[in-house]
Amino acid sequence: MTPKHQKIDYMRENQKSSPPRIRALALGGLVLIFSGCATAKQGGTPGDPFEKLNRSFHSLNHKLDTALLKPVAETYAKTLPKPVRKGVTNFFNNLGEINVILNDLLQGKFEDGLDDFGRFAANSTLGLGGILDVATPMGLPRHKEDFGQTLAVWGFEQGAYLTLPIMGPSTIRDEPARLVSSATNILLYVNERAITFPLGILNTINRRANLIDAIKEVDDVAMDRYIFVREAYLGDRNYLIYDGDPPLEDLFEDEFDFEFEEEEDSE
Repeated sequence: MTPKHQKIDYMRENQKSSPPRIRALALGGLVLIFSGCATAKQGGTPGDPFEKLNRSFHSLNHKLDTALLKPVAETYAKTLPKPVRKGVTNFFNNLGEINVILNDLLQGKFEDGLDDFGRFAANSTLGLGGILDVATPMGLPRHKEDFGQTLAVWGFEQGAYLTLPIMGPSTIRDEPARLVSSATNILLYVNERAITFPLGILNTINRRANLIDAIKEVDDVAMDRYIFVREAYLGDRNYLIYDGDPPLEDLFEDEFDFEFEEEEDSE
């Protein structure tokens, strides 16, 4: 067995037992480690033709996050007990279930669509508007589907990797998902800024607070933060598109196009 396939087998063995966020970080780390013993073929970075501009926006976003959002999120996390923050997370996850149901149906996952509708109904009623997750103990686990995944299922190519100001990492294929997600958000149709604006801020701060440990891990271990985030994002998207079983051989042989050197096969 070649070193490349040993690494692929290792990733396939471990990917299903780890939480998605950790899986994405691990994939980014593994890509950086592997690229240290690999030689990239000529022609630049595949899938990232706007790397120079992307790096500029990545640096800008990181500086804004460090100066503004991170301190607020850390104060928020220290001030509110975990059960309260969990309830906030559950509430916003429940608002996103309509988007999940829509994309279940668009992808032909009708059984998942029925399950997710039952999940939304249970959490919206018994779960006090989604604050409590009563659906998971009922055997209705949360799924993650969006229009970017739908386009992938329909056969659309990923397109160029993008880092957008404020918005963060994306791809050309994933960009329409932002519009669909907004259009299916109930808060869009609430004509009361005194409600929607504070909720939007709360959602942003809560999401950043949930990522405190993950982002700290990136800052601690990444030799090149931009590459780490890029590969983690693409790896996580690949995982979601293939429902937890991405073709890792294609990931290495086609997207990153690395040639692994035999002498680096060590444990």
